[in-house]
Amino acid sequence: MTLNQIKIAFYALFLTNKYGFELRRTPDVNEKSRLRLEYAEKLMSRLHISVEVEGAEKLIKGGQYLVVSNHRSIIDPLVIEIALQHLGVHGLWIAKKELYNSFFFGMFTRNAGTILLDRDSKQMSSFFKEIKTNVADGNSIFVFPEGTRNKTDSVLAEFKEGSQIIAIKNRLPILPVFIKTNANQILMESIKNDTRDLKIVIEIGDLIDYKDRSSTLEELYKLRFNIV
Repeated sequence: MTLNQIKIAFYALFLTNKYGFELRRTPDVNEKSRLRLEYAEKLMSRLHISVEVEGAEKLIKGGQYLVVSNHRSIIDPLVIEIALQHLGVHGLWIAKKELYNSFFFGMFTRNAGTILLDRDSKQMSSFFKEIKTNVADGNSIFVFPEGTRNKTDSVLAEFKEGSQIIAIKNRLPILPVFIKTNANQILMESIKNDTRDLKIVIEIGDLIDYKDRSSTLEELYKLRFNIV
């Protein structure tokens, strides 16, 4: 490892656990959202990465949505938090069990205002009940419908069915966002070469009606961003 890689690794570990402790101390969802954003801004600033948003005018400020995004990098949640901050879109992330048990991200994820998704569970009613409770409280829901990071050469991996079910059950308009830049490549450029003035571009697509059954969510998402 290079000296820069070591420095970033220690800083990221320190920052992640520092905010993990702070998040654990507050039960307030809005305060958790503020702390997540503060964490994202500090870490992205250290990485010298900025976020540019295209299509922000398509949103009703402060609206409530099911936010769906493609997923290539561990910093994707940070990118989305920063991209949507000025649009008044706040909510909770759906996080898989592996993140809850992670040495690096565990404390942060468990306390950051997330909804646990345990795919090994035979009973999913508590998962959907928790989502419904948080939606009733006015929160948006954030999810990566691919289920995990896309490490293939394809622009998009196959979507899981759960995202569309969440939208239908909670009557949430679906907000498609597309991280146009390969955030993982940008992250590696920052870590390996300490490159400055890096940028990730995120595009906001036209809303998808939760009642739209003309195609799968994956196909509707692809249409919004002309993904072949």
